[in-house]
Amino acid sequence: MKNVIYLLCLLSMVAACTKEPVIKNTSGNSSLKDTSMLNVSYGTHSRHVYDIYLPAKRDSSTPIVLLIHGGAWKAGQKEDMNDIAMRIKNTWKNAAIVNMNYRLASNALNIHHTQIMQDIENCIGHVNSLKNTYAIGNKLVVAGASAGGHLAMIYAYKYNTLNNIQCVGNIFGPSIISDWQWYTSTNLWLGGNVGNILTEYVGQTWDTMAYKAVSPYWNLDSNSQATITFHGSLDPIVPVYQSQWLKGKLKANKVANEYHEYIAFHSFDATQTTDVVNKMVAFFQKHLK
Repeated sequence: MKNVIYLLCLLSMVAACTKEPVIKNTSGNSSLKDTSMLNVSYGTHSRHVYDIYLPAKRDSSTPIVLLIHGGAWKAGQKEDMNDIAMRIKNTWKNAAIVNMNYRLASNALNIHHTQIMQDIENCIGHVNSLKNTYAIGNKLVVAGASAGGHLAMIYAYKYNTLNNIQCVGNIFGPSIISDWQWYTSTNLWLGGNVGNILTEYVGQTWDTMAYKAVSPYWNLDSNSQATITFHGSLDPIVPVYQSQWLKGKLKANKVANEYHEYIAFHSFDATQTTDVVNKMVAFFQKHLK
C-alpha cells in the first residue's frame, strides 16, 4: 500500500476508456474461468473506468468487493489499490473484485462530493446491469483507504441506491468531516491547510450542517451496514480519534463492527497489510447475508 503517496499527490492520474466487455451469459456455470478486464467504461468521463476480476466457478451467488482509492479526494487512481485487490483475490477466491476510478475533486471543474457520489452510484449500477453477463450476484461489500475509506462509508450509510451494500471496510478513512480542530489545522504531509482540501471536496467552506451531511459519523444509525475499521495509532494525516469515536457510535447503535489499531503512520507495512486483508475478508464473509 502506498497511501502516503496518495495524499502527497505524487501519483499521476492515468485512465483509459475501453468498450464494454462481451462475455457469454453463462451465469451459474461452474466451469467458468478466472477472468480479468481492465478499464471497463461505466460513463463518459475519462475517469469513469473500473477494473474487474471475476473468479473461476462464479455464479449468481458470487459476492462483489468494490474498492475505492484514496488521495485526499483530489488525487490518486485505482491502481493505488492493486495490492489490496490482489491480496483479496488470493484470500477470498470466490469473490469478484471491482476497483474503480472516479472524478477527482476540483474547484476549477466544479467536481465535489455530489459528483463523486454519482460516480460511485453509476459504477455500482453498471456492474449490476451486467451481473448476468459477468455471471455474478448483486451482494456487495465496499472498502477504501484514506479518502476512499471515507467515500466507502458515506456512500454506504447515506446512499446505497440499490440497497445491496452489506458491509463496509474502512482503512484509516476520516469519518468526521465536520471536525473543526482538523479543519483548522495545517498538515505538512498534505502540504497545507486541511480546510482547503475539505473545502474542495465538500464544495464550500465551513458550514456545520453541510460538513455533517458528508460525515459518515453523523450519517450512521442502527440500520447501517456492518463496518470494520483499521487505523494507525501514529497517523499524522487522519486523526485516529475519529476512528475511535466511530467505533463508539457503531457500538452505541448496535451495528456489527470491528476496530483494529496498529502502531503505524498513514500506511501499513506488508505484515500489517496482510493482517488487514485477512481480518477484513473474514469480517465480510461473516456478515454477508
